[in-house]
Amino acid sequence: MPLRVTFLGTGGAVPTVERAPSAVYVSREGDEFLFDCGEGTQRQMMRYNTGFGLNHVFITHLHGDHVLGLPGLVQTLGFNERTQPLAVHGPPGTREMLYNLVHAAGTDPSFPVRVNEVSPGSVALSTDGYEIRAFRTEHRTVSVGYVLVEDDRPGRFDRERAEEELDITPGPAYGRLHAGEPVTLDDGRTIQPDQVVGPPRPGRRLAYTGDTRPTEVINEASECADLLIHDATFVDNERGRARSTGHSTAVEAAKLAARADVRRLALTHVSARYASDASPLEREARAALADAGSDAKTFVATDGQVVDVPFPDA
Repeated sequence: MPLRVTFLGTGGAVPTVERAPSAVYVSREGDEFLFDCGEGTQRQMMRYNTGFGLNHVFITHLHGDHVLGLPGLVQTLGFNERTQPLAVHGPPGTREMLYNLVHAAGTDPSFPVRVNEVSPGSVALSTDGYEIRAFRTEHRTVSVGYVLVEDDRPGRFDRERAEEELDITPGPAYGRLHAGEPVTLDDGRTIQPDQVVGPPRPGRRLAYTGDTRPTEVINEASECADLLIHDATFVDNERGRARSTGHSTAVEAAKLAARADVRRLALTHVSARYASDASPLEREARAALADAGSDAKTFVATDGQVVDVPFPDA
């Protein structure tokens, strides 16, 4: 059951040759999402082979480098003869502006587009196996981040105990027990699931902040995340500028990741001043994680990079 992240745009407000504006494509077992949609996102989707099968776009805030790709994406989807609906989710108070972006070409899309406002703390999408929740972020405008949280999975099935100790014949009974159903055997014994199935195992958690200062709310939302994608616009000696512009440094992102006990930290929204060499961001983040006693892995995301998110017990 792959959970795959493709970084389409990892740059800051000013795009560079190396980095496009913000956009992250996520695929989970056939469900596909886009988080933010900077200029030219539809071209990045073609360039990095994500396809156009998405049904949901989650916008963190309405600064241009996060939304100006939306009109082009909608038009491209229409040219591809799309018929299935598309849902666009954004922060409170942004429905009209997002609607105007969807209709920026002056015509209605050739397929249904639904625009939703999501409040911090609410569930933006709930479906079988996972939810996508919104959480409050701190930028220079109304903004939210999103976290994909999978349901717990059934515990491990103890096949050896089932066969050798309980003498259960392999077959449909195994599947029913693993699904949580008791099974009555031909000899009259009733086997309860907890006799052969271990405790529930956690699903995966993927958090995406968009542009933000590090906050306690983000810390809570990303707790034990398997992958945290966090704003890391500046190096540490620019922390004053980070505060004044509503962004984070790589060190601040790393300290938050350490407190939240995340497994991996992806640094993104890289300022154009580091376009040719973003290694200082990664170096500073790694040092901050080590100082905090965290064993989380960190990297500066690059356009086109693909990251698979394993289960916590993998």
